[in-house]
Amino acid sequence: MAARYRVTADWDAEAGVWVSTSDVPGLVIETATLAEFEAVMRGLVPELLAENCGVEGPVSIEWTSHGAFELAAA
Repeated sequence: MAARYRVTADWDAEAGVWVSTSDVPGLVIETATLAEFEAVMRGLVPELLAENCGVEGPVSIEWTSHGAFELAAA
């Protein structure tokens, strides 16, 4: 069975970026959009798992995003 790792993108309204929290050692992501976040994550996670954990082969990544904002009702 493939190893499973978790990555979360949390919206930092003050900085205006999506910021990562995860159980992937060394993963630090800050991006303006979720599309950028996913692209960076897909590039970095396999490299970091191989270098920092000796992981080879398939891994399962569960990723979620959390954000909040205020809207003015019409």
